[in-house]
Amino acid sequence: MATSTRTTAKPLIKLLKEDHDKVTALFEEFEELHEKKNSHDEKAELVSLICKELTLHTLVEEKIVYPLARESIDDPDVMDEADVEHAGAKNLIKELEKMDPEDSHYDAKVTVLSEYIKHHVKEEEGIMFPKLEKAGIDGDEVVQEVLQFKEKHQDSKSNSRKSVAGKSSSQSTATHSVK
Repeated sequence: MATSTRTTAKPLIKLLKEDHDKVTALFEEFEELHEKKNSHDEKAELVSLICKELTLHTLVEEKIVYPLARESIDDPDVMDEADVEHAGAKNLIKELEKMDPEDSHYDAKVTVLSEYIKHHVKEEEGIMFPKLEKAGIDGDEVVQEVLQFKEKHQDSKSNSRKSVAGKSSSQSTATHSVK
């Protein structure tokens, strides 16, 4: 009897967790700046990077990962909650992109965004990712699609903002292997 190699979502989950870890570290860096006097320029630069990273990650999830997850796992509640969490985060990102660190509620909005993201990451890593792992998707194939998508959208920040502001796509443009 021939041994079949089962593909898993592990490479995809690893890539998404790396994004989560990167943004978590950026939020921790912001917390350190929060108490520092005359750190407005540093805060602005850091929050700009946080918003850029979150925008790209959100696009990847909404255009590639979530359509695949909806197709592969039977848990519409988890997916619907993820969509709502993204909408809340995108609203705060949009507000922060128009603000200056000296503006009223700037630090508070960054803190709330951080809390949204921590909750969202906990839900994804604790509920969605284990279900994706059991679904038998071709994680290597999806990782390649994600990397190509990121490369294409990394430097086109204005296009990313327009895409993020719109409704999330319920269809992925690529074909995924579900086994």
